[in-house]
Amino acid sequence: MARTAANGHLKPHLNQNGLKREDIKRNGYHNKREKNGPGTCVASRQHKQESFEQAPMYVAVMTYLGFGIVTLFGYFRDFLRAVGIEKCHLAQEREEQKDFVPLYQDFENFYTRNLYMRVRDNWNRPICSLPGPVFDVMERVSDDYNWTFRFTGKTLHNVINMGSYNYLGFAENNTDFMKTVAEKTSQYGVGVCSTRQEIGNLDIHEELEQLVATFLGVESSMTFGMGFATNSMNIPALVGKGCLILSDEVNHTSLILGARLSGASIRVFKHNNMQSLEKLLREAVCSGQPRTHRPWKKILIMVEGIYSMEGSLVRLPEIIALKKKYKAYLFVDEAHSIGAVGPTGRGVTELFNVNPADVDVMMGTFTKSFGAAGGYIAGKKELVDYLRCQSHSAVYATSLSPPVTEQIIRAMKCIMGNNGSTEGIRRIRQLAENTKYFRARLKEMGFIIYGHEDSPVVPILLYMPGKVVAFAREMLERKIGVVVVGFPATPITEARARFCLSAAHTREMLNQVLHHMNEVGDLFCLKFSRRKHSSRPDLHDETGLELSS
Repeated sequence: MARTAANGHLKPHLNQNGLKREDIKRNGYHNKREKNGPGTCVASRQHKQESFEQAPMYVAVMTYLGFGIVTLFGYFRDFLRAVGIEKCHLAQEREEQKDFVPLYQDFENFYTRNLYMRVRDNWNRPICSLPGPVFDVMERVSDDYNWTFRFTGKTLHNVINMGSYNYLGFAENNTDFMKTVAEKTSQYGVGVCSTRQEIGNLDIHEELEQLVATFLGVESSMTFGMGFATNSMNIPALVGKGCLILSDEVNHTSLILGARLSGASIRVFKHNNMQSLEKLLREAVCSGQPRTHRPWKKILIMVEGIYSMEGSLVRLPEIIALKKKYKAYLFVDEAHSIGAVGPTGRGVTELFNVNPADVDVMMGTFTKSFGAAGGYIAGKKELVDYLRCQSHSAVYATSLSPPVTEQIIRAMKCIMGNNGSTEGIRRIRQLAENTKYFRARLKEMGFIIYGHEDSPVVPILLYMPGKVVAFAREMLERKIGVVVVGFPATPITEARARFCLSAAHTREMLNQVLHHMNEVGDLFCLKFSRRKHSSRPDLHDETGLELSS
C-alpha cells in the first residue's frame, strides 16, 4: 500500500511512482530563468498560449463605482420598504410566526434582493426547442421590475446558442443517430427506480463502464446519475479528518462542496500557480497537522482539466511532477475537457501526452461533450471497487436512466470510431477549428478574453455591472443567446460573458456572432485590450526552448 509524504494511506490502493532527482528541476518542472513558468516545452507552450490580460485602471475604478452606486440605491430601497412606501416582495414569516426564529435571512439576501432582481431577466430564460446550435426562446415581460414574469405568447426563433456546453454537438434530434436510444427506451423504459446495489444494475450500465475505462486508458470506472454529485458525494469517501486537500482557487462549486463535506482540512493555492502549490506541499510535509504536527494521513491535490469560468487548462505535467515529488495524490475534474480537447477527445492527459495512471482519480461528466447526463470516476480497479461500497452517490442514488446511458454509449463509440464512421473525429477537429478561429477573431477586435487557445470556453471580460446587463439584452435582441456572469460567481471586478463553442456551429454562425460582437463592442465600449494582435500564427515559440545551464 502506497503512502503519502505524510505517511498516510489512500483508502483504495493507489500506486505512486517515484521521480528521479535529475528529472526534477529546482521547483518541480520549473526552469530557473522563469519566475512561474514551466521547464518543459509542452508546458511552456501551454503557459504562453494562455491569456489573462489586465484591464486599464479606469475600468476597475468605474466598476467599483458602479457597484457602489447600486449598493447605495439598494439601501435606500430597503429603507422605503421598511417604512411601507414600497411594497415588499420578499419571502417572510406569517404574522402568527412573528415570535419564531426567522426562517428567511433578510440581510443576507441584500444582493439578491436589490441587484440581482433588477437584472433577473438575463437568466433562467425559458427555452422551447432543442438546445442545439440554435434554439427558440419564449418571450416574457415583467410588470414589477422582475419579481414576477408573464409570457406574451410570442417566441423568438433561431437564436444562435453560444451558451450551452454542447461541445461536440451531440445534443441533437437526428432520427438516424438517435435510433438506438429509441430502441433502448422501448426495451428498458425511461426510469430504473432502483439503485445499482439493489435491482437497478442493467447490462448497459456495465457496458458503459467498460467503455469509459477503455476510452480513458485506465483499469476501471464507475458511473453516476448526476455530475455535480459525482464530486460532492465521492470526495468525502476518499478523504476525511486528518487529511489535507489542496484546491485551486477557482475550482468548481461541486469540488468545494465535496471538500467541505469530507471534514478534511482545506488549503487553497493560486490558480495554476506552481510556486503556490509547491509552497503548500512543502509546508504540509514539513509541518504536518496543526497543533499536533502529526503527518497528514493523505494529501490530495484537486484541479480541473478546463476551468469553466476562466477558460484555462490545468498545468498537468507540472502538477504530476510535484505530486510525485511530495508523494501526494491527484484528483482531476474533466467535466469540460473530456471529449473537448486532445487529438481524439480523451482530455487533458492526451493533450499533454501524460500517462493516465499518473492521475490517481479521474473524474468527468457526460453532461457536456456527450450530450447526456451523469458523471464518472475512473482509475485503478482498487479505487473503483472501494467507491462502489463507500460512496453515498453509488449506494443510495438511482441508476442512470437507460436512454441516457445509451446516448452516452452512442456518443462515446462515435468519438472512438467504434461505429465504423469518422464522424466523431470530424467533430473533434471541427470544435478545435471553431475554437481557434473564434478566439483569434475576438482578440483582433480588441476584446479581453481569458484562457487557453485550445479551450472551447471563451470568457469575454465586460467588468462593469451596467454593461453586463446591457450586453446580454442587446445580444438577445440580435438573436444571439449568451451567458453573462458576475459577482459573486466571479471576482467583483471581473464580470464577463462566457461563450461556449460547439462542433455544431457553422462558420456562417460564428461570423454572424462575430459581426454583432464587433458592433456591440463598439456600441458599449467593451474593447478594453491594449495589445496588438496579428491574424498570422506564430511560426515558432522561442520561450519553449530550454537552455542548458
